Amino acid sequence: MINNRKRVAVTGVGLVTPLGLNREDTWNSVLAGNSGVAEITRFDASEFPTRFAAEVKGFDPVELVGVKDSRKMDRFMSFAVVASNEALEHAGLKTPLENGDRAGVIIGSGIGGFETIEREVRKFIKGGPRKISPFFIPAAIINEASGQVSIRAGAAGPNSATVTACAAGSHAIGDAYRIIQRGDADLMITGGAEAPITPLGIGGFSALRAISSRNDDPERASRPFDRDRDGFVVGEGAGILILEELESALKRSAPILAEIVGHGMSGDAFHITLPPEDGRGIIRTMKLTLDEAGMSPDQVDYINAHGTSTIPNDRIETAAVKKVFGDHSRKLLVSSTKSMTGHLLGAAGGLEAGLSVLAIRDQVAPPTTNLENPDPDCDLDYVPNEARKAVIKSVLSNSFGFGGTNASLMFKIYDGK
Repeated sequence: MINNRKRVAVTGVGLVTPLGLNREDTWNSVLAGNSGVAEITRFDASEFPTRFAAEVKGFDPVELVGVKDSRKMDRFMSFAVVASNEALEHAGLKTPLENGDRAGVIIGSGIGGFETIEREVRKFIKGGPRKISPFFIPAAIINEASGQVSIRAGAAGPNSATVTACAAGSHAIGDAYRIIQRGDADLMITGGAEAPITPLGIGGFSALRAISSRNDDPERASRPFDRDRDGFVVGEGAGILILEELESALKRSAPILAEIVGHGMSGDAFHITLPPEDGRGIIRTMKLTLDEAGMSPDQVDYINAHGTSTIPNDRIETAAVKKVFGDHSRKLLVSSTKSMTGHLLGAAGGLEAGLSVLAIRDQVAPPTTNLENPDPDCDLDYVPNEARKAVIKSVLSNSFGFGGTNASLMFKIYDGK
């Protein structure tokens, strides 16, 4: 543990998810075990091997970000803007931010503006280069989510984006945490946003044979740790946290929802889509997170697992948890909220970090739904099917991505000391 670094608090959470357009609707749906998965409505998926996904319902970018601005942004950017606005309000902050030079933005995404890219390609093929929108590039590139948020918030400090597949949101939060730790900013707006439910997005993941094809029962298709799982469910949305230097947050009487006390990252150096059987990269990132937090394994109460509902991930993540936590792994609460939200890819880490903080706030562990026939290789306490009240003083949140990129975050209850 490095003691000369600044402490970092979480003071706001903003969520736009398949379970709700805001934080509390999403959280209440998670605790109720509701599913955000249904048949795809954003395009005609009748000819696709998978015809369902976890869409954000009732999201109107014109209403939420304005007519003019919505034309300049891909859907994933609109998610980021709306979730960031909610997180800032939750933190008791008004925009433009005071002392904006000391406030920054890092928002990750795995894919970015797929919808915009596909639309502009169709226009180009049909009508030639003159039909391409002048907003095509700004609406498609991933770092423009951070750019759009920074413009609206008046956050003129560090501005960046992470592009690390399904670990992008967690890496963004980890990078923002480091920036505050070393004193380069006092406040960071950070997390992930994604909108991959497009013909190419669903078609590509179907071709990769990575997603469930349980078309006759979409709500039960995402079933992490279950013997009958057959792949993940594509989701969309955004999860944004407000991180602040602790003393700065206390001075303005901000709500301290939790402290972020550790971040680990690693690479598998193994395969483009599969983790190694020994889970060495996952093990290393969890150990690094514990080490930085100065915590022993038995001080962790709950793990928000990556838990994708794919056959290799759930088994290997379970084995890695056992390796790192030893006998304490039998006392840990572990769950995958992807069973309800689907897999938000680059936004998953932001969403799940937000849910981890809310678990600490309300002292309740979210469930893993659809866990009906446990895989014998997945034998931890996954909080099956019903949320559980528990003493939760610390939460580890895991995110792993294609390319063998891994990230973990550690959140602790703030004890006033």
